[in-house]
Amino acid sequence: MKIAISGKGGVGKSTLAAALALLLAERGDKVIAVDADPDANLAQALGISEEEQAKIVPIARRAALIEERTGAKVNQYGQMFKINPRVDDIAGEYAYAHRGVALLVLGAIERGGGGCACAESILLKALVTDLVLFKGETLVMDMEAGVEHLGRATAQGVDEMLVVVEPGQRSMETARRIIRMTAEIGLPDPVFVINKSTGARDEDFARGGLAEAAATEGKRAPEIVGVIPYSDEIRDSDRDGAAVIDAVGPELRSIFEGIATRLVERKAGRA
Repeated sequence: MKIAISGKGGVGKSTLAAALALLLAERGDKVIAVDADPDANLAQALGISEEEQAKIVPIARRAALIEERTGAKVNQYGQMFKINPRVDDIAGEYAYAHRGVALLVLGAIERGGGGCACAESILLKALVTDLVLFKGETLVMDMEAGVEHLGRATAQGVDEMLVVVEPGQRSMETARRIIRMTAEIGLPDPVFVINKSTGARDEDFARGGLAEAAATEGKRAPEIVGVIPYSDEIRDSDRDGAAVIDAVGPELRSIFEGIATRLVERKAGRA
């Protein structure tokens, strides 16, 4: 199963990605978790200590690897480089192992025009394509907002585009953009998780906004696979650097487990 998690910054993508990765690993899946957000914090959400986080080197900062695989020097313009570098061994060689989850941090392209056709960008895109299309492991990707960073073929290899929203206009606008983009590149309809809900009013607002956004694209109301209430336990887990599934009580853990179960059911239903 390949899951890409998107949404507006700050809505809780990393928290959900970490919870799903750990829960699926507990169920026996071989899980690769990919932090593809330039504001990388998935390691913290997984409960990896600050000391261990300091040992994790993002792929985009591994100059020797990039130069070896692409044949081009990092941070130099006007070069020829391979557009199909070998990447099939990177996950096994460079992932950080934690509680049954193999974590890969992609990192940001630290130069003007982050979407450039530079050696770093080519390697990262090839790596994501390999993970989505050719690896058999369960994949959980913590993405930046939108789907621009996925090529058409790669995006179509994702089983679920899971979008996290919170009850607010800016979050709804991001959701509308993702619904539109997924339709444009032929992805299956995204599914949603409502996060930080304080009650029925928040949930009704989010459900109504998502239904309206889908209707503008000629689609039916999207499936909402879970509603996560606003929680001091979740907030405290972020503050303390603890894995969310360790910090919350049975009720909230059950909600995360329910989301994981629903995604597994949807995958099985398409088999």
